[in-house]
Amino acid sequence: MNGERGWNKWAWVALFLGPSLLGLLVFVVLPILSSLVYAFTDWNLLSPPEFIGTGNFAELLADAAFWSALRYTLTFIVMYVPLVFVLGLGLALLLNQKVRGMLIVRTASFLPVVASWVVVSLIWKWIFNPSYGLLNYALSTFGISGPAWLFEPGSAVVAMVITSVWKDVGYIALLYLGGLQNISETYYEAARIDGANRWRSLRHITLPLLTPTMFFVLITLLINYFQMFEQVWLMPMRDSAADRQVEVIVTEIVKNAFSYNRMGYASAMSWVLFGLIFAITFVQLRLQKRWVYYETE
Repeated sequence: MNGERGWNKWAWVALFLGPSLLGLLVFVVLPILSSLVYAFTDWNLLSPPEFIGTGNFAELLADAAFWSALRYTLTFIVMYVPLVFVLGLGLALLLNQKVRGMLIVRTASFLPVVASWVVVSLIWKWIFNPSYGLLNYALSTFGISGPAWLFEPGSAVVAMVITSVWKDVGYIALLYLGGLQNISETYYEAARIDGANRWRSLRHITLPLLTPTMFFVLITLLINYFQMFEQVWLMPMRDSAADRQVEVIVTEIVKNAFSYNRMGYASAMSWVLFGLIFAITFVQLRLQKRWVYYETE
């Protein structure tokens, strides 16, 4: 396209970008805009949508199931995010060591990330089985009677947090590892000349220069886990108290949309979830100036 001018140039641009932009418009932009319209309607998929204004949002405020789902979502995030945030950093520091065989360790630590949630949930449902699972068997060797992990709401949330940390920590460690390898070695050489030990180098060099990666990891974790779905949908034992009671916002959206045929109400719930994620991300972006250090040339 060197030397092309005017309409001829834009015709080539449209030819190459058109199919991708058309797909984006049809499968992403239009569904988003449609869901916003449906959020103000009562639509059961069988009859035409009926405009009801803010009725869905008013009902949402009084919906105990929604508030319970929000509580379980926040409980999961409060338990999960600090664990995977710290363990991912620790694993990254280990993987950053220059020792023989580290490539194998890096590969092994990332394998759970690429595994399907269906496979992961089946494996961990067996591990958490109260009768013949590995975890309760290991606890029994110490004289501890393990809980009915995936049958009761409280223990089921703990089990799902453990499973999610195991699956995701390799990915978080990979993000941290990229940040660690982007830190110039000259900082550490200068610190060693000044007599700094490893702890001081970690505290005053590694952690400050890793704050942009930490900020990205934190935003990514919060956005992803406000939308958590697979583990809650797959892991609790069928028809148990955990299966009936442990719901998060996305499972409530799915049930309202496809089990109860309340597409308008599910759309309203989706936009409330969007508002929560947007508000939290906005606050994080405003607060980053207080603790994120961006290295300048």
